[in-house]
Amino acid sequence: MAHAISDDEARIKVRELVKKIGLVMLVTSDDDGALHSRPMAVMGLEQDKVWFFTDVESPKTLEIGRDHDVLLACANPAGQEFVSVTGRAKVMQDEAKQKELWSEAARLWFPKGHKSENLAIIEVEMLGAEYWDSPGSKVLFAYGYVKALVAGKTPDTGEHSKVKFERI
Repeated sequence: MAHAISDDEARIKVRELVKKIGLVMLVTSDDDGALHSRPMAVMGLEQDKVWFFTDVESPKTLEIGRDHDVLLACANPAGQEFVSVTGRAKVMQDEAKQKELWSEAARLWFPKGHKSENLAIIEVEMLGAEYWDSPGSKVLFAYGYVKALVAGKTPDTGEHSKVKFERI
């Protein structure tokens, strides 16, 4: 059975999972309300903010300009770790922050490095999150499920929590 954790512990867990998984599906909505998602690499995470690189003229920057509400969803199925984050996004061009967050892997998309004219940052302020962190691997989870089924009990599904992030 999962134990209750404090909101501060849940916030820490969300940050740890997002950072560990490192890739999220960023979900935005267009002007008709249709949802769009795309994979994004986490370039930085500090307190309640997550940063991504993007092309300043990409459709997602236009969508964020119209509607700042976004969803970040990430999963590590092998480790049975899942996170869903609601947040408020903004797009900015800040050469100092771009330099701070720069990774050579981003050079594939931005050949001129952190000074690329089309490089922008998406900053997502986390407002709320929900996560699931099941014990061990799929095999251990399946074993626990079968064991609970035989015993007529509910299986231990690991940690699950919802938490709000406080605005500073």
